[in-house]
Amino acid sequence: MTANQETLRLTRITKSFAGVPALSEVDFTVHSGEIHALLGANGAGKSTLMKILSGAYTLDSGSITIGSQEIQMQSPSDAKRQGIHCVYQEIDTALVPQITVAENILLDRLSNREGGLWHSWGQIYQEAEAALAKLGASIDVRQKVEGLSLSEKQMILIARTLVEKAKFIIFDEPTAPLSHEETNNLFRVMKQMKEEGIGCIFISHRLPEVFEHCDRVTVMRDGKHVYTESTSRSSIDEVIGQMLGKSFDEEFPKRTVPIGEVLLKTTQLTSGNKVKQVNLEVREGEIVGVVGLVGAGKTELSNVLFGALRSDSGHVQLRGTRLRLKDPTDAIDAGIVLIPEERRKHGIIVEDSVQHNLSLPLLKQLSQFGFVRSAMEQAHAGRLIERLGVKTSSMRQQVKFLSGGNQQKVAIGKWVDTKADVFLFDEPTKGVDIGAKSDIFRLIGDLAEQGKGILYFTCEFAEAIGIADRILVMCEGRIVKEFRQEEATQEKLLYYASAGREEQA
Repeated sequence: MTANQETLRLTRITKSFAGVPALSEVDFTVHSGEIHALLGANGAGKSTLMKILSGAYTLDSGSITIGSQEIQMQSPSDAKRQGIHCVYQEIDTALVPQITVAENILLDRLSNREGGLWHSWGQIYQEAEAALAKLGASIDVRQKVEGLSLSEKQMILIARTLVEKAKFIIFDEPTAPLSHEETNNLFRVMKQMKEEGIGCIFISHRLPEVFEHCDRVTVMRDGKHVYTESTSRSSIDEVIGQMLGKSFDEEFPKRTVPIGEVLLKTTQLTSGNKVKQVNLEVREGEIVGVVGLVGAGKTELSNVLFGALRSDSGHVQLRGTRLRLKDPTDAIDAGIVLIPEERRKHGIIVEDSVQHNLSLPLLKQLSQFGFVRSAMEQAHAGRLIERLGVKTSSMRQQVKFLSGGNQQKVAIGKWVDTKADVFLFDEPTKGVDIGAKSDIFRLIGDLAEQGKGILYFTCEFAEAIGIADRILVMCEGRIVKEFRQEEATQEKLLYYASAGREEQA
């Protein structure tokens, strides 16, 4: 297959959701026969831009052209007709496991009944086999997709783009689920596609592989295009600087607190392929930041420590005693509590009142003969609302009507009067305004002053530097680097979080 030498150009692309800008006049180009990396921190706008390009979103303003022709796209089908395809990170969502490999490869054509019902099984198998052969993939096209490896499923998706005569392919974090050998095979295939004139857009957090395999790199930040350069004329340090933008100068309410004895300790803690042989310690009064990019395993680690996810091996100790964490009740009883990332799903009961949410962990203490003592519960909630600075019209107001920051204060506040020793915070400032962030940092400082141990899991590197005593960098399920607060910079953290190696630092 050959593709015409063309340029796909996105010009001044703008998109808002409910009046909130997601993209602001973004320019991006990819040439046929090149691998162009699209990079940016979480929330930079990469996914929104690619959803517009793949037809999943419509643009508010701007234009998309291939060569000299402007194209209009209202759906993914429109994008595919223009030769624009996407290989998603969530491979299984794009495949039908109950049908054969061949049917999955030709799925778009079969579902559209293109050309009527002329397809014979012989033709289907032959065309699917030819596409896989071009990729160097040895897969039986007559078997069902269920049971295949992730790498094999990915090859099926790529083969689908070949039979559909793709001109441009978006690879969205394609190496994230793959082994080292499978990753090398994918890049071999991408380079082959490049030689055949296909333009590849490569989205990744792994900067070393970007500079090894890509021709150009574009960086987005805060919904804007900020940088494009050839990889031969750029560097990892330059890209990191462009991703981070200006230096962070917000003052964090960080206090000097005496650090005591070891509270929490893990030894070779492992759970599936998301948490791998994690060793860490948290001391009395210490705030330990655990930083990493999306998919690094931070949330999974917090869930293992809270008993919400079972460990496969290794162990957890609290004050020198080994714990058996079969479920969250075991963790809470031992003195470990979690403020989860998805607070509306797991941290609060949105249909219930502020008062009842704040009382949940203390119902035994607030009850007599199986009945909650209303006056005690109200007094308890009133004290916490004032202490936490929760902005609510009434303690009986449903939590769902509070702002994100005030919901988070409730999610944290329900634990502060318990006898918990260790507090796990998973992305505690997600969706929180700057004023509420400051209140949350103050609350965490209060807990540290009381001698509690804090594990602060975040993608926001600046926050970790501002609030933590030590910072652990997590990448692909492992703790890959540790810094004292005074040693850490956002550039160093991003380097190791992006799979940078010690010998290259």
